Parts: sequence; structure tokens; C-alpha cells
Amino acid sequence: MDASIFHYAFMQKALLAGFLGGVSCALAGVVVVTMRITAIGTCMAHAAFAGALLGILLGIDPTPLAFAFSLGAAGIIGPLADRADFAPETVVGIVFSAMLGLAFLFVGLLPGPRTAALNLFWGNILTVGWHDIAYMGGTTLVLLAALALFFKEIQAVLCHRATALAVGIPATAIFNAMLFATGATVAASLQSIGGLLIFSLIINPAAAAYQLSYSLKHIFPLAALFGVASCWGGLALSYAFDIPSGAVIVMLSTALFIACTILSPKKRGLSHRERLSLTFSRTVCTAGEPIRRDHVHR
Repeated sequence: MDASIFHYAFMQKALLAGFLGGVSCALAGVVVVTMRITAIGTCMAHAAFAGALLGILLGIDPTPLAFAFSLGAAGIIGPLADRADFAPETVVGIVFSAMLGLAFLFVGLLPGPRTAALNLFWGNILTVGWHDIAYMGGTTLVLLAALALFFKEIQAVLCHRATALAVGIPATAIFNAMLFATGATVAASLQSIGGLLIFSLIINPAAAAYQLSYSLKHIFPLAALFGVASCWGGLALSYAFDIPSGAVIVMLSTALFIACTILSPKKRGLSHRERLSLTFSRTVCTAGEPIRRDHVHR
């Protein structure tokens, strides 16, 4: 790649957007993968897509409405799952179908060419503006701050929500906050990655990180590293071969997952120390044995 390309404003913005999007999507992805509700990424993407399409239809900035629809979907999923006594996956499927219907409805109502809708569908990191980067930067800072301040509480909820609630941790509030964070992350990255492809950038880096570690303290930074590597590497390949950036980013993140799976130390079996750690984790998190709050804050 010609180094002079980095002097152009569009490439500088693309690199910054790739860094912010890679970090935020990967961090949200660890939460989603750990909670085993990976379909929520697709649901939030279609919610953001529907909101952005409504913004285009009304002739206003689509990003605020993308945030509104994503956060609205998050606000429905958590409380409805608790109130209706459904598994979160069931509610995600219901909300996803509603958002998909709205997205197709708004596409059908768009007058004239649907180029703007297709741009949101596929995304283009090379066309992001400073306002998009501001949204992504704000979302990333909020995610990092939440992890730094409430990591052990988040870890407890991800480990076993009912047990965390039993020891006095506001598990429901933290669970809903994580859903809101996922929705905000998707909405912020819609312009650069696209509604169709963002699901892969949320899931793949987190899944790759899980192949290399058992500890969330390591999985979060590893996932962020893989997310940024996917974005920057995909951007470089896109420029070098003149191919769509969003698709290349997703394919590279998939390749990283495959490589991590092949090279995973878990394939060699667990060491004695890892077996003890995993046994303790299962005792606390799966069997439902009470944990003391001082363990969470230690």
C-alpha cells in the first residue's frame, strides 16, 4: 500500500472508524457470545437499519433514529423476556421479525433510487464522516468505562444471572444495560460496516478470542485486538485489490476465527491448573452454589 494514502482525510477517518468499530463491536460481542444470544446482533442490526431507513424517508439524519430503534429494541427484549417468562432468544426472534418487517416496509416506501438504503445495508467505511466517528467514539468510551468500573459485576451476571441477583447484584439492570450497549454499538457502526455485515464483526472476534482463553480478563482485550485487526486488515486489502471494504472486513474476521480455532490451546487439553479453574467456575456458575458478594468485589 502506498504510504501517501494515509495523508488523505478519508483514509484517516476510515482507520479511526475501523479502530473504534473494531473495539466496540468486539466488546459487545463478548457479552453476546457469553450470554448465548448471538441472534441479538442480527436483531439490533435490523432495528438500526429500520430506524435509519425511516430517517432517510423523512429526509433527516438517519443515525439518531438508528440509535432510537436499536435502543427501543433493547428496551423491549429484556423486560418482555422477564415479564412473559420467555427465553431471551424467543423474544429476540419476535423483535427481529418485527424490525425486519419495518425495514422492508420503509424500503418499499422510499421514492426513486434506493442507493442510500443499499449503502446502509452494505456499509462503506471509506465514506464515514466525523459525526459517525463521534457516535462510535462515544459508544466505545462508554463501553470501556463500564467494563473498567463494573467488570466484576458484569462478570458475575454473565457467569450466572440468577446467582448474581441472589447475592445482591442488580443483575436485571446490568443485563438490560448490556442489551442497550449492544444496540448502541450496532447503531454507531451501521454506516461503516453495514446492517447486513455487522453481525459477523460482533460475533467473530469474540468467538476467536474464546478459542484462546478461559478468562474474561483476557477474552475482552483479545476480542478487541481481533476486531481492530479485522477492520484495518480488511481496509488495507480493500484498497489494494479495489474490492468492497465491508465484505473484506467480515471475511478477514472469519479467517481469524478459523485460525484461532485451529491453533487453539484448548485442542491440546486442559492443564491441571486450568482444570481446577474450570471446575471452580462450573461449581459457582452452573451448579448455582451461592457466591458471596465479597468474592465478586475481591
